[in-house]
Amino acid sequence: MELGLRGKRALVMGASKGLGRAIAEALAADGASLAISGRDAERLAPVCEALKAKGAAAAHAFAADVGRGEDMDALAKGAVAALGGIDILVLNHGGPPAGTATDVTEEALETWFRRIVLSPIRLANLLLPAMRAQKHGRIIAVGSTGMVQPLPNLALSNILRANIVGWAKTLADEVGPDGVTVNIVAPGAIMTDRSVELAGAAASKSNSTPEKVIADREKTIPMRRYGTPEEFGRAAAFLASDGGSYVTGTILRVDGGVVRGF
Repeated sequence: MELGLRGKRALVMGASKGLGRAIAEALAADGASLAISGRDAERLAPVCEALKAKGAAAAHAFAADVGRGEDMDALAKGAVAALGGIDILVLNHGGPPAGTATDVTEEALETWFRRIVLSPIRLANLLLPAMRAQKHGRIIAVGSTGMVQPLPNLALSNILRANIVGWAKTLADEVGPDGVTVNIVAPGAIMTDRSVELAGAAASKSNSTPEKVIADREKTIPMRRYGTPEEFGRAAAFLASDGGSYVTGTILRVDGGVVRGF
């Protein structure tokens, strides 16, 4: 199904691998022009070529560390210069380490607050005025099902991602009259490097193995399997399209059904 994204210009953060890359690929397949970012410039270059091979009208790479505010400023400026503007902004970044609420330190809160809350909002604020002026825009934040139901052993993520829920819902109400939508796409059990990492953390606490943790969790998922990054990417691409123009201020769960756990 064509989504009508040809001619649209998208900036996708954290697109060198995983969910960010899957979203970029879904947008590329519908003909969007792309700017992608990540910390590793060498890893981004072949991704750009792959995106063009999938159908992207253009693909440009920008090295940027979400932990550095000045990198967000440079990313916004570079992406706008490369594409002539941004219609779709995908806020995506790595997640914090697993741990309990009593494990949380002030230092970790400060570090990850910048990565999860401050920098994404900073980048959005830089690009929003043009979206509002053109009466069209899509802001999509990659979140977590912990935004709906706090997840065990992911305290730092639970704490900080709740800030993005409040921001996204408030912003959606403010910019809706200008044709700008703001949504969160929350992955549940999607098979990525992050899922394997968290399975390892869970295994170490239960004297198990990552493989057994993953197998046991699949039994609790109504679909009885982990999702693929491609399935997640297509859900985000729908929200980026004109077909998703009446969906805003929401958390779209892509999790195979209602599940708990990491």
